Amino acid sequence: MRPIRRIILHCTATQDGSHIDVATVRKWHKARGFSDCGYHYLIHLDGNIEIGRPVATKGAHTRGENYDSIGVAYAGGLDKHGKPKDTMTVEQDIGFLRLANSLRTVFGALTLHGHNEFSTKACPGFNVQEKYSFLI
Repeated sequence: MRPIRRIILHCTATQDGSHIDVATVRKWHKARGFSDCGYHYLIHLDGNIEIGRPVATKGAHTRGENYDSIGVAYAGGLDKHGKPKDTMTVEQDIGFLRLANSLRTVFGALTLHGHNEFSTKACPGFNVQEKYSFLI
């Protein structure tokens, strides 16, 4: 098993309210040359979590940071005008918190990060360190 030390949160860069599933993300990522969905987990609008790729497999979600991280994305991240925005539903927020706590139970004290900490992208549309400061 690879070492896992971090969770990196992403968005799918889709408009608020758009239903996106792993099959769709997998298609996008394969079109970009990835072998599979780049994320390990995808959080649907209703908070349900879908597995993208096995946690034991290195992700393809954050250039240079995949070796020890788990990539989680939530469906959304753009407002109706296509601008970056925190569009997480209450259900997605709860789903992320449950997932993060479960992963910490399995792998220990994982740190939480946003994709925007490692890139100039706005993804996931907010500052993870601020929003989840009570978990950091």
